[in-house]
Amino acid sequence: MEHTIHFLPDDIRVKVAPGENLLTAAAAAGVYIHAYCGGDGVCGKCKVHLEQGEVETDHAATLKKADYEQGVRLACKTRVISDITIRIPETIKADGKALKREPKTTRAISARSLETLVGTWQIDPPVGKLFLKLPPPSMDDNVSDMQRLMRAIKNALPDNPEPNYDHPQLIRELSGILREADWEVTVILLHGKGSTEPDRIIAVEAGDTTDRLYGLAIDIGTTTVNGILIDLGSGEVIAEGSGYNGQIGYGEDVISRMIYAARPGGLKTLQEKVVGTINTIIEEMCRKVVISPSDISYIMTAGNTVMSHLLLGINPRYIREAPYVPSVSQFPLTRAAELGIMAHPSVRLFLYPCISSYVGGDIVAGVHACQMHKSEQISLFIDIGTNGEIVVGNNEWMVCAACSAGPAFEGGGIKHGMRASQGAIENFHIEPETLDPMIVTIGQTKPRGICGSGLISIVSELLAAGVIDPQGKFNRELNNPRIREGEDRWEYVLAWGQNSMTGEDIVITEVDLDNLMRAKGAMYAGYQTLLESVGLGFGDLDRIILAGNFGAYIDLERAICIGLLPDIERERYYYIGNASQLGCQISLLDHRRFRDRVDVRKLMTNIELSENPDFMNHYMAALFLPHTDMSLFPSVKLKK
Repeated sequence: MEHTIHFLPDDIRVKVAPGENLLTAAAAAGVYIHAYCGGDGVCGKCKVHLEQGEVETDHAATLKKADYEQGVRLACKTRVISDITIRIPETIKADGKALKREPKTTRAISARSLETLVGTWQIDPPVGKLFLKLPPPSMDDNVSDMQRLMRAIKNALPDNPEPNYDHPQLIRELSGILREADWEVTVILLHGKGSTEPDRIIAVEAGDTTDRLYGLAIDIGTTTVNGILIDLGSGEVIAEGSGYNGQIGYGEDVISRMIYAARPGGLKTLQEKVVGTINTIIEEMCRKVVISPSDISYIMTAGNTVMSHLLLGINPRYIREAPYVPSVSQFPLTRAAELGIMAHPSVRLFLYPCISSYVGGDIVAGVHACQMHKSEQISLFIDIGTNGEIVVGNNEWMVCAACSAGPAFEGGGIKHGMRASQGAIENFHIEPETLDPMIVTIGQTKPRGICGSGLISIVSELLAAGVIDPQGKFNRELNNPRIREGEDRWEYVLAWGQNSMTGEDIVITEVDLDNLMRAKGAMYAGYQTLLESVGLGFGDLDRIILAGNFGAYIDLERAICIGLLPDIERERYYYIGNASQLGCQISLLDHRRFRDRVDVRKLMTNIELSENPDFMNHYMAALFLPHTDMSLFPSVKLKK
């Protein structure tokens, strides 16, 4: 059941989930509350008056007793447990007049997105377990151990063809396992593609282990690797884990890593680093649910073309040289242990196929998840990450392309950039007269950096308030201590050192703004170029589907304000989250939907933006906030 917050004097009503943090809710609603400690409760600036309803707080001792009894609360330490009315105190200027309050338009993408796009799936994974009780051998029945096992499987599954087995380790261990288990074992079967293709025995375990059937879905990103552990019996996600890709120390983008891979020992090092990251995530998730990595029966993975090559130890050298050809586009089913991944020696790892050098399996998995290949509607699929990928089309045709957005939206190339983790500034508002910030961090702690959604919020707010101009330059005429000349040209101080987790001032600089404009410019130019290549414009789109982790907190109005997303009807936007990982998850659980990936790949045709002269023209035009052509952004109004 949702609760309603009525903010006064703004007269804004929003619905929130029970237990929602009041400061977070205010920021999401566009309501400004002075708060610069990120929600840690130490600055004491976010005082509000509770006029009606009930809340939970854990900061009574930090307020004067009289204030608390009169309804004063710190927004950052207050949780909503009923319908409430909150009054935000007026801020009085030096001349004695109250600051004029102007609520801001914010817009998250509707929660309808996932169900509408993804649909449903059955729990029918590509692997299964079968418990068997075998009669022990005797002088009258002395067939081989493998033959005895195959006979038992045939008795249990009489309508299925006899299964295959091709793992030498299985044969070496079988006799010992059967006898140690007193002839009661569980067989893990990799199901065939159809009724005529036989299953494959991938492991034999002692005893009845049918209640332990787990799958792993991994999205191998250039910057971040994400994993989810799934109970393949119930379909439940039982653990999640993520971490920086260990390759990042050898280059923040795929080009840098391809160059490093060409050095002696470079390819081996990069493979070991990403495998090490995956193993760390596996260990982290298995500890959470107290299982062994050897209990994982299947691994479904997706990554861009370069990440897929590096995982398998395939040289990506020719991906970066015209005509940009990968070594392979459809990857073989691989034993995870052979790559060094923590798993049972027989467990298979599947990698989604890629389309081209820069449109990889992560995009195929995402398009597969949102079922563009089954819809008549014309969709624009956008995955914004270190590498920006775009797909436009429907169930009859699809055209795709990639552009190098850079790591700005994942915290890279930003002075105080970081992943979306505890202490990252994820939402930001600015008081347009005092230029004081309202900062909300992940976990409501002191700020220690800026994540992708926070970066978009900050730049949009600074632009709308006239603190920066459309060229990404600070207004030098503003007399405010937060606007100053720093090491990287001019900057705005988001949090002073005494209020940050790191003890140093957290700032956004003109260099950061340059990096953001290049990233968003590349993305926007990519949309335009791809649509024009098929004779379409933004008005022809039925829907825009946003993918990528940071999009979970993206504010449409702000992303449009800076020129990252097209200025079209907001109802046409949908959000799917980490579409790559979701595609892996669906494929792990429903082998019938997994087979649809073949149709997705066949429909997709790649266009190389780097070879398209229109792309550079569009890119140069997009290196402004929001754009040099303001007719493309009719709803964006900038302060003169």
